[in-house]
Amino acid sequence: MQAIGFQKSLPINATNSLFSFESSIPVPAKHDLLVEVSAVSVNPVDVGVRKSHSQALKKPKILGWDAVGIVKSIGSAVSLFQTGDRVFYAGSFKRPGSNSQYQLVDERIAAHAPKKLTDAQAAAMPLTALTAWEALFEQLEIQPQKSTNQAAVILIINGAGGVGSIATQLAHQSGLTVIASASRSESIDWTLRHGADLTVNHRNNLVKEVQKLGFATVDYILELNDLDGHWNEMADLIKPGGKIVSITENRQPVDLKKITRKRVKFAWEWMFSKSYYQTADLISQHQILEKIANLLDQKKLQSTLTTELSPINVTNLKKAHQLVESNQMIGKVVVSNHHS
Repeated sequence: MQAIGFQKSLPINATNSLFSFESSIPVPAKHDLLVEVSAVSVNPVDVGVRKSHSQALKKPKILGWDAVGIVKSIGSAVSLFQTGDRVFYAGSFKRPGSNSQYQLVDERIAAHAPKKLTDAQAAAMPLTALTAWEALFEQLEIQPQKSTNQAAVILIINGAGGVGSIATQLAHQSGLTVIASASRSESIDWTLRHGADLTVNHRNNLVKEVQKLGFATVDYILELNDLDGHWNEMADLIKPGGKIVSITENRQPVDLKKITRKRVKFAWEWMFSKSYYQTADLISQHQILEKIANLLDQKKLQSTLTTELSPINVTNLKKAHQLVESNQMIGKVVVSNHHS
């Protein structure tokens, strides 16, 4: 089979930053599905991993997490899917990625793809939807899809990115007042169309921005960009007994003393954690993605696809990486094989 990967961290416009190579088709064991991949999305994690290997790798590493495809064969323990099923998933951090013709994925982190979406629309969703869902409903412990949250306010920092675009929709549907941060007119419009009630500009002081809207504090904060830069503002804005979750790593120590007296809970969200550590609740990702697929089919959730490139090849994957690296992306970029 054809696969696309990298062996050394190079600027994306370098000839071999990503390249195509032949690899053997993997064989599914136990809970594995062998999937023929038809669409993939590129996330910041793709760029991060590509840039993180200064030493040349012995063999090429295949990037790509989000995927949509058709199940071609199954392992002996598979019970959730059968051959021919169309699936979508965000994959594992420990296995070869989706930028290849065929890929193995554990059935417990995959789901039936939404029926009413194209491959590209569906491929934009798994990683960011799982991240948003786990952050809101597991780490912040908000009740999903319940109007009982109505008095609560959430601040989502970076509302127009991949995760933010879904978190605003899910939080809005769960009855919260959603304040999303965005700094350009097009990203402000996007967040308002995707469930934000109000917006603030993260290039300004967020405390002043939120207080200008009439809120002294907020109940929840979802931090999706620059934890270090926003930490002091978040410590000021969170209400006593409130909760903060972050998906981005800190470069300097987080000063938890700032939230001690407020009895604030601070949590991390890493979508790959369950598959990385093979946690007891691994199958929860299958269950969450099945719910996401239903919400998409019922049009209660919109796909965040904004750019589609076709077909899946080195040129288009390089273009997708460039778009993500620009840090100006609204929504998601997907590379797909159109079967006309």
